[in-house]
Amino acid sequence: MGRVRQAGEEVGLSTGVAETVSVLMLLTALAAAVIRPWGWPEAVIAVPAAALVVVTGAISPVRALDMMKRLGPVIGFLAAVLILAQLCQEEGLFRALGDWLARLAKPGRARSSIRLLAGVFAVASVVTAVLSLDATVVLLTPVVFAAAARSGARPKPYVYGCTHLANSASLLLPVSNLTNLIAFAASGLSFTRFAALMAVPWLAAVGVEYLVFRQFFRTDLNAPPAPAPAAPAALGARVPVLVVVVLAATLAGFAATSLAGINPAWAAAAGALALAARALLRRGTTPREIWRAADVPFLLFVLALGVVVAAVTGNGLAGVLQRVMPSGSTWLALLATAALAAAAANMINNLPAVLVLLPLAAPAGAGAVLAVLIGVNIGPNLTYAGSLATLLWRRVLREHDAEPDIGEFTRLGLLTVPAALLVAVTALWAGLTVIGG
Repeated sequence: MGRVRQAGEEVGLSTGVAETVSVLMLLTALAAAVIRPWGWPEAVIAVPAAALVVVTGAISPVRALDMMKRLGPVIGFLAAVLILAQLCQEEGLFRALGDWLARLAKPGRARSSIRLLAGVFAVASVVTAVLSLDATVVLLTPVVFAAAARSGARPKPYVYGCTHLANSASLLLPVSNLTNLIAFAASGLSFTRFAALMAVPWLAAVGVEYLVFRQFFRTDLNAPPAPAPAAPAALGARVPVLVVVVLAATLAGFAATSLAGINPAWAAAAGALALAARALLRRGTTPREIWRAADVPFLLFVLALGVVVAAVTGNGLAGVLQRVMPSGSTWLALLATAALAAAAANMINNLPAVLVLLPLAAPAGAGAVLAVLIGVNIGPNLTYAGSLATLLWRRVLREHDAEPDIGEFTRLGLLTVPAALLVAVTALWAGLTVIGG
């Protein structure tokens, strides 16, 4: 607490007041992100909240600026990936994926509902890993609704799969989730080493989700198909080969730039630029649409939230968490670290949780950092407030008049989250033992 008291003395603000202001601003920013009053972007509340913690002295301008500098490369990476995902959608990639899913579940085919569930899990896992969890929630979920309607299947198992996999299947690559980008920067790992260590935990978590979904939704999956639409859309969208090539080259670029000590954001920017140039030349998009795809208000929200979290951490929370943070990279320590991260994600959302916990986990090495990541990525499947992606998924479902049931969502989370955490952490520990961190 000595360090906190000293910071308070520099700005003339007592520790208690600084702590209260910081916590109130964090809760206000998160509540605004959940509720989005009057449809405002998240940044409308978060930016003034960040300004307030600086003005009142809850955090010094120097520390606030330092946090924004740390998040700067992450923000650039995120903007490039968001543009890349939107351009993939405009080029027809998601239409092609939807047609493939619809063919898997064609009415009359044996076990069509099971085939569709397996297809959704495969597509959602890959889309999440390569194009980030936002692409799965915003772009893939409507496609899954359409594929279920074409096959006459009940949509619930498949659309619930989208949100669960947007979280659990985001373990694989640094680009899969904003939390991954932040953890990647703190881990000291190369892109390829990160992916190698997280590959088996990723597969293990997805496997657990699939097995639980098969049992939890067995009534929906075994229900006879409803009558097909009177005039179903034609199936025949072609896979945009150029888009797939650009994505593959971008992934290769992530690995190459990381090995060369170059920020992988440059590879993401190159992939986005390649698709953007083609789309602009063909008049398939406009500069304004590309700018909108970058979602600048959300990027500002992330920066502002980072400043507010730094204020909360510097005014008492770091000390509390330091006392309960496990140390070391034993299996039990990694599991306890992941469990703590999962609990924190459900209490304060996964993005603030990873910002708070990473500085405490980093001294224990890359294994502890990746255990935090497992917790903040899988843990949000327990509650609506665990991740912004889940909140966004709820809005997508409302647009389809399919409001999820909170009790059902929680029961499913209680079955998947502990089991997925256990197998993913065990796989991480085994990977660290075999190939090292």
